[in-house]
Amino acid sequence: MTRITVVGSFAVGLTIRTETMPVFGQTIIGSDFDFGPGGKGSNQAVGAARLGAEATLVTCLGRDQLAGVADQLYAAEGVKTDFIERTGDRATGAGIIVLNADGENFIILDMGANELMDAAIVDRASERIATSDIVMSVLEIPVAAAHRAMEAGKAAGARTILNPAPAMALPDTIFAHVDYLTPNESELRILLGLAPDDPTGTQTLAAELRRRGVGTVVATMGENGALVLGDDIDLVVPTPRVDAVDTTGAGDAFNAGLAVALGEGRPLADAVAFGAAAGAHACTRLGVIPSLATGTELETFVADQAGNHAEGPE
Repeated sequence: MTRITVVGSFAVGLTIRTETMPVFGQTIIGSDFDFGPGGKGSNQAVGAARLGAEATLVTCLGRDQLAGVADQLYAAEGVKTDFIERTGDRATGAGIIVLNADGENFIILDMGANELMDAAIVDRASERIATSDIVMSVLEIPVAAAHRAMEAGKAAGARTILNPAPAMALPDTIFAHVDYLTPNESELRILLGLAPDDPTGTQTLAAELRRRGVGTVVATMGENGALVLGDDIDLVVPTPRVDAVDTTGAGDAFNAGLAVALGEGRPLADAVAFGAAAGAHACTRLGVIPSLATGTELETFVADQAGNHAEGPE
């Protein structure tokens, strides 16, 4: 079984809908309140577990009711929690999302206990990292923790994946420890200090990140596929075509699928295709956790896609 350690974030999203947005001092009636688990690190760990990996999450939770949402999720999904820290100093991460009738939203985030993640917490998981096939991290935690995760994973002989979301300019020192960097097109530009809509080509930017030390750049481009640029690979892996219902979980599903496939020893192009299938499948369901496929579901999805492609348009 592939062993994957994710050093990342957990947060609970609380959503409410309203016809119009309130102004300061105004109270209005909303509807359809909902809440559920999130955080990119958590999502990717759950995604990997559903695809058959032994997934461990390294994160930090508060000692509060919202931490119970995480506990219930990981118990149900089989995510290992041996290295989850608990703190009474900060609340569990949370986000408040208000949606209006036009689908517009505003979001207020408190990353809470996630902000306490540091190199020392990562080091306490060193025994698990040392026996991992893949070590992953994201940027919803302090950069120092993500940096240490990549460094420790690389030193242990694991393959490392950094999903640089939310994107920010990073020191070049981190890139030497990153085997696979998985930005989307906007994140790719922000990593290099550019505007998200900078017209510079994706290939050129990926090459610059490789020059700075990244092993392989896997840049996701939505329906246009994923650019894969490494020492002996330069190609675009297509994305399956679907009728998208909700794209929120696509990036996390892609990273989970990529990690599992690499851990299983699949060639890189095949691993990226597996990740792309996981991401496309996620777009067909509402909500992040419900959109993360099991291995059986993804096999069926891939087979259906192949059948549809073979039949061609009517």
